[in-house]
Amino acid sequence: MIATGAAAITDDSREKLETDLLLEAVYRHYGHDFRQYAPASLKRRIAIAMREEKVGTISGLQERVLHDDAAMERFLLTVSISVTSLFRDPDFFLALRRRVLPMLGTYPFLRIWHAGCSTGEEVYSMAIMLQEEGLYDRCRIYATDMNNLVLRQAREGIFPASIIQQGAANYARAGGKGALSEYYTSAYGDAIFRSTLRENIVFSLHNLALEGSFNEFHLILCRNVMIYFTKPLQQRVHKLLYESLAMFGVLGVGSKETLQFTPHEADYEQLAPGIRLFRRIR
Repeated sequence: MIATGAAAITDDSREKLETDLLLEAVYRHYGHDFRQYAPASLKRRIAIAMREEKVGTISGLQERVLHDDAAMERFLLTVSISVTSLFRDPDFFLALRRRVLPMLGTYPFLRIWHAGCSTGEEVYSMAIMLQEEGLYDRCRIYATDMNNLVLRQAREGIFPASIIQQGAANYARAGGKGALSEYYTSAYGDAIFRSTLRENIVFSLHNLALEGSFNEFHLILCRNVMIYFTKPLQQRVHKLLYESLAMFGVLGVGSKETLQFTPHEADYEQLAPGIRLFRRIR
């Protein structure tokens, strides 16, 4: 029994050591920092990456990603979880339309930051709303992510037609003023969004774990990103978002994320019950 327990502890220790070495290697060689991601989620993602690369150990995965840039891109896509959809959480977008955009409309020019934009569906959702509310021509949307593969897809604005049906339902629930089909054309089973929606969008690489503020914004959306971070990294990102937000600007986070117990909890007021939209008040 003692030998079995010792072996189990040794296996766990070896796995942690291999994981730490993998994450440190990825950080030093590529500059991507996963060292403060939530351990349970990270463990699942690394296991998926090992199956995809057909390697039996974490050390084998480390060797693969360090010597094969394509393997690193696949690893990055697996570990940096990309979950998004058009008008995701329609009640959130409805609150944006009714409560936030009228306030933002008082500014002569708007700067909006989608932090962790993934493949861009929510960025295009925002662009559509801004057009319908007459604000798009005087705004700049900065859509950033640490993953160049998903940014590439976001820049193209081409999505599988299979996502459009749910997207159209979400658009209607979010207060859409027309039909979603007005904003894209269909070709070869894909939905291609109008190029005019991209005119005021800047897609760019940005790593929330490592990089700082690059502008002052009137609206920041960072949704369903921090739930995969450890508490220290969440605190760092909250500080970054606060420092990037103009006075009386608005921060939107995911439905499972909160400002409670963060260093800046008292610096915001919630705009609508149950909706994670917060206005900076100091």
